[in-house]
Amino acid sequence: MSQSLYEQIGGEAAVNAAVDIFYRKVLSDERINGFFEGVDMDKQAAKQKAFLTMAFGGPHNYTGKDMREGHAHLVARGLDDSHFDAVMENLAATLKELKVPDQLIAEAAAIAESTRNDVLGR
Repeated sequence: MSQSLYEQIGGEAAVNAAVDIFYRKVLSDERINGFFEGVDMDKQAAKQKAFLTMAFGGPHNYTGKDMREGHAHLVARGLDDSHFDAVMENLAATLKELKVPDQLIAEAAAIAESTRNDVLGR
């Protein structure tokens, strides 16, 4: 059986490193950091780690809200495709920084992209 994307990128340690780098990038990105004002980033990072682990085919411990429900308050504040694109860019840059091969980055991007309509409440 072939390895999951989760295993191929290096499992829990890789996801933890990715989320830490990802949020450093996101919080310094003027296009989107306003959406994180007042957010408990430790809790946010823990949810993101569980979500990415599940999305990449690892152990399923994500207990957060579904994407639509979890982002509805941000959609009400104007979250749109340009913001989703900025998040995608930061995710790809994070995985590149971690030396994840392009083919796996493309796979990860496709998984993230599949949440776009739910995140944006469409």
